[in-house]
Amino acid sequence: MNSADGAAVVVGVDGSPQGLRATRLAAVEADRRGRPLRVVHAFIWPLLRVSGAPPAGGPPGSGLRQQAHRIVGEAVDEARATVADLPTTGEIIDGAAAAVLLGESLTATMVVVGDRGLGGFTSLLVGSVAIQVAAYADCPVLVARGADRTTGPVAVGVDGSDLSRLAVQVAAEQAAWRGTGLLAVHAYRHPVSTRPGDMQPLVHDEETLRAEEERVLAESLAGLAERHPQVPVTPQVVHARSGPALTEASRQAQLLVVGARGRGELTGLLLGSVSQSVLHHSDCPVVVVRAPH
Repeated sequence: MNSADGAAVVVGVDGSPQGLRATRLAAVEADRRGRPLRVVHAFIWPLLRVSGAPPAGGPPGSGLRQQAHRIVGEAVDEARATVADLPTTGEIIDGAAAAVLLGESLTATMVVVGDRGLGGFTSLLVGSVAIQVAAYADCPVLVARGADRTTGPVAVGVDGSDLSRLAVQVAAEQAAWRGTGLLAVHAYRHPVSTRPGDMQPLVHDEETLRAEEERVLAESLAGLAERHPQVPVTPQVVHARSGPALTEASRQAQLLVVGARGRGELTGLLLGSVSQSVLHHSDCPVVVVRAPH
């Protein structure tokens, strides 16, 4: 995450309603952080799928370029209508959407995308651009999906990993900016025997197991009250799979924050199963946090 003074909140737009919704969320996010907003539209010639190379008969000033300028202009207007006097700029960049936004993430404080844009398959719960950006970006990524709420807590998934501790920090900052509480959700399941044919739980003492999981959550939240005394924290330990537990928490939350990859997931995974699950099923906007490079 780029915390340098002047680092912008970047939003990707494509002329879709989801893009305009992302713009509104990005404008509010930039205002909360005291940062400028940068509206970006990725332009690629549709026939050749090559950036910056117009097909025969298609000069740079043709209708497609004009449409791109209109898309950016509408988004800039939407941002300024959402937050008056917000420093906002717009730019058209040649390239595929995911590649352009990943390039922007190198200098952005946050990248905001819609859950699915124009050209995305309607059967997909979240589009490929959002997934790629969330998986590879160098800064936190806010995916505009689910319901827009101004009430309810900021929810965060906690699993005891270093990345989830970073997610807790991001979530606490969001809760402080929004003037709301933090719901810290730690989900666990009983370990099972690895002996063939034996699926009995290795730990039969539910009270002991739960106490250990409560300790994991408490350690992940240690020091939070001192750093953010104005944020009330509700710890929640649930015996469930993480994805469904966080999706359930999202039904009352105004924002859900998760680490890109959880404890125990393969290190080669850039986006783990839990973060993918909530991106597809969350009932509120989702912030995906990755470890700093």
